[in-house]
Amino acid sequence: SSPHLVQVRERIRINGQPISKDLFNKYFWLVYNRLEETKDPVHASMPAYFRFLTIMAFHVFLQEKVDLAVVEVGIGGTYDCTNIIRAPVVCGVSSLGIDHTSILGDTMEKIAWQKGGIFKPGVPAFTVAQPERPLEVLRERAQERKVSWRWGCGLGVPHGEGLSLLSPQCPLYLCPELDDFEEGCRALELGLAGAHQRSNAALALQLARTWLQRRGCQGLGELKEVPPSTELLGRPVPLAPAFQLTDAMIQGLRDTEWLGRTQVLSHGPVTWYLDGAHTTSSIQACVRWFRQAALNQDKPNDGSEVRVLLFNATGDRDTAALLKLLVPCHFDYAVFCPNFTEVSVANNADQQNFNVTLENALTRCLENQRTWTRLLEEKVGQDPWLPSPLRVGGLLQPAPTRGSLLLVPPAPRPLNSPALVFPCLAQALRWVAQGRDPHLAAPTASGAHPHPAASSGAVLLREAAAVRVLVTGSLHLVGGALRLLDPALSQ
Repeated sequence: SSPHLVQVRERIRINGQPISKDLFNKYFWLVYNRLEETKDPVHASMPAYFRFLTIMAFHVFLQEKVDLAVVEVGIGGTYDCTNIIRAPVVCGVSSLGIDHTSILGDTMEKIAWQKGGIFKPGVPAFTVAQPERPLEVLRERAQERKVSWRWGCGLGVPHGEGLSLLSPQCPLYLCPELDDFEEGCRALELGLAGAHQRSNAALALQLARTWLQRRGCQGLGELKEVPPSTELLGRPVPLAPAFQLTDAMIQGLRDTEWLGRTQVLSHGPVTWYLDGAHTTSSIQACVRWFRQAALNQDKPNDGSEVRVLLFNATGDRDTAALLKLLVPCHFDYAVFCPNFTEVSVANNADQQNFNVTLENALTRCLENQRTWTRLLEEKVGQDPWLPSPLRVGGLLQPAPTRGSLLLVPPAPRPLNSPALVFPCLAQALRWVAQGRDPHLAAPTASGAHPHPAASSGAVLLREAAAVRVLVTGSLHLVGGALRLLDPALSQ
């Protein structure tokens, strides 16, 4: 899977656990040296970062003799280096979203075409509810996968039946809603929060059942007939039947954990809400989750609660569209910083991005700061009962006597949702926590920020009964925050 949050070893897991440092070191140099020894003298460059790790992951899985490898594509599918697998057991496409538009295209149809590139002849594939036209594109991509003969595998075909004559394309099915699995039994409990995880769970169940059938496992639960009312007449993709879940499946859904996705860390008065959402659809889901999760927390007796947004976005993403979705959360402060955990990242190679300079990353943060200020001004203009709008224009320059950088747009009222920019995550988190999180050191006196917005904000953060912080916009940002907030993840 990719990207990693804290350590690169997270990308290659066996039985759910990142491979050990010793194992990673062993296989890294084995693959590296083999490539070095056999490289083409004309084209002597090493595979790029993601391609190298993909080669290494396949080698690890082969050498460690795993029973099953679950491989997540990097970007898209058609031209992704993971798409070298010729005969997977089953393929799945989760809910489509607009992302990586410079590579995949700027419409859902173009992105669906790229995703459908992982379909293989005769190999069953599943997807979840999609908009009509992208779903048609997926169907067309499945039908393009022509073949007359294949090895027996897939739905209802036990392992070892040999060659069989089947339909001349990739059989694509639409997953039923998770509600269809709950009929006649108790509601399923998911370990991952958020309504969007229900479609992910429905997809996971179909993929898991297909693998278990391939292995010839018995007792997988009876298939449920698709009621006529749920038959999708005119729908381009047939609906797969639901089935009775086994106890292991129910437990698996309940116990699933995934760091950096709808994750909550309670550190005394400071509660961190971490979600690596970075598309419009995932940010919308993140907002729904955060508002619900924050409301579920016990309210302070004196009502003094401060909400903080910590945000960054990378690549070609429309950050203005993402930030606009976050405005309704009513944050008291918005903090922007690059994904670097420290200004100097020399000792943190796993989280260093050699393609982005600190200057470029800070420029992006300043753009986000201006966008947030403009969005608040528009919001105040639409809501006459709110305080007077922020004045836009002008940025403080970093004080030369101060070791840290803080940029705040001027505002008539310093507590009216000021936006702050810090040069790294460590400084941003320390300012937000104000020494109240035991995992983070308090801001030093020499690093105190003289600007009224920062100073008054520090007072509020120190005195609030509860501080709720949403960290979102980038998986890399969330990973850097996790590295600082949960040091055990770096071990």
